[in-house]
Order: sequence, then C-alpha cells, then structure tokens
Amino acid sequence: MTAFLHGFLLALGLILPLGAQNVFIFNQGANHKRVSKTVPVIITAGLCDTLLIVLAILGVSLVLLSLPILQLIVYIIGFIFLIYMAISLWNEKPKNLEYQSPMSAKKQIGFAMSVSLLNPHAIMDTIGVIGTSASIYDGMDKWIFSISTIAVSWLWFILLAFLGKMIGSVDKTGKWIVYLNKLSSVIIVIVAIIILKSIIGLLM
Repeated sequence: MTAFLHGFLLALGLILPLGAQNVFIFNQGANHKRVSKTVPVIITAGLCDTLLIVLAILGVSLVLLSLPILQLIVYIIGFIFLIYMAISLWNEKPKNLEYQSPMSAKKQIGFAMSVSLLNPHAIMDTIGVIGTSASIYDGMDKWIFSISTIAVSWLWFILLAFLGKMIGSVDKTGKWIVYLNKLSSVIIVIVAIIILKSIIGLLM
C-alpha cells in the first residue's frame, strides 16, 4: 500500500502541471465530436509515458541522457516538433463544429509522440523523480510502484479527453475552440522556448 500510494501521488504531482502533452490531449477532446475519436492520442500518450516510466525505473534512459550529444539531438528534435505543432494549432480556425475537420488519427499519433517522447523536461522529470524514487523499492513493491505511476498517466489522459469534450459540447459555434487552440499554441511555444534555452546551454 505504501508503494502504491507513493507512486500514485508522485505521478499525479508530476502530471498535473499544464504542459504541452496535457494541453494537446485536452485540445483534441474539445475538437472532436466524440471522445472515441481521441482514442489514438490517449493510447499514444499512455504508451509513451509507460515506456518512459519503465525505462526510468530500469535506469536505461539515465544512461542514454548521460551522453551530451544524445541530449542535444533530443532537445533539437523536440523543439522543431513543438514549433510545428504550435503553428498547426494556431492556424486551426473552425467556423462551426458541425463542419469542422478535426485532426486525423495519424496526425494525433505523431503530435502525441512528439510532446511525450521529445519533451526533454518531461524525460528528465521521469528519470530524476520516478526513476530515483523507484530505486528504494525491490521485488513486488517495485512492481506495485511502477503500475501505480503508469495507471495515473492513463487515467489522467482519459479524464483530459472527457473534459475537453465537455467544453466542445458547450461551444457549438466553435468560437471557444479557436481561443483554446490559440492558448494551446502559446503554451506550447513557451515550452519550446524553454527547450531552446536548454539547447543553447548545451552548445555553449
């Protein structure tokens, strides 16, 4: 029970802040008529988080990020994808939800992977916090801790999609969706700027 609560509260604290990943999933929930249409982004984000958590607990990702050149590559690719996603969201201007053409499943998967796997700060949080916290447990306790942290990610992403859908259902004209897209774009640009500062720091 201690390992379960530790993992649950720790993962919840890490995932609650309004980051690019959360904003994107919420945005997709609002932009689609049915929550079922957001399944690709939920599954992709959930699998990506699961992968990062497993790698962090195994210590594999810590080894990878100990190589400066790999850090730089991840930061640069992440920055490019975030800027591309911010521009795409900024330019989405649905006049009416009835005639809106939501993001395709393929595009959802690509963007979800970029904000999940190519977000250096999220990776470092996973390694530095979840990875190190898991090291205090052994055997079954470590399994329980791991499952608890992974479960939080999946449940949170599903909840975000439903919350987004609620906003989309109220906004029949699409006006608020446009504002949400703009806000999402700005937040993602801010995350990209932070990553750019990290890139500059690695190059200097």
